[in-house]
Amino acid sequence: MKLRLSWICHGPTEANRKGRFPDDEPLEEKAPERARFSGAALGSIDRLLTSPALRAQQTATLWDMDATLEAALRECDYGRWKGRSLADLYESEPESLSLWMTDPDAAPHGGESQSGVSHRVGAWMEEHLGGTGHTVAVTHASIIRAAILHVLRAPASAFWTIDVEPFGLVQMTSDGRRWQLRFPRSA
Repeated sequence: MKLRLSWICHGPTEANRKGRFPDDEPLEEKAPERARFSGAALGSIDRLLTSPALRAQQTATLWDMDATLEAALRECDYGRWKGRSLADLYESEPESLSLWMTDPDAAPHGGESQSGVSHRVGAWMEEHLGGTGHTVAVTHASIIRAAILHVLRAPASAFWTIDVEPFGLVQMTSDGRRWQLRFPRSA
């Protein structure tokens, strides 16, 4: 039996809307009403995993299941940039922002680099390669981007070409030897 892995990006937050690096903020008040998928769209779920972040845990409550916190699914550590807007950084630290967006090993904010996130996510995926059933992982856009790059064996430079919206869904399967992207039929 294959492992089916459904990655779901947490719902919208004020930081999303205002173009700020996230901290541990909650979902926007009307976020659950805006969810574009339901339990029926995902089918049966064997395991529900969530990032430790409040916004991911709140999103996971939409399934009325007990979720297991998974540290490897945590958001990138944005260091001293937490809560700051891209516009602010473009004005105050344009060189640092440019470096961070072009060099996957750079961490001018004092937090985690993109390559660090990618390594963490790839290692987690390889640990779960031989699993079975259906796992739903509620996490962050940066983590889902890293997972897609891992499956495609794409270069780190492709990180910014992947757009993951709040409540975005990406599905993958594993046959125990490798991961594949899965594009289910639309309703």
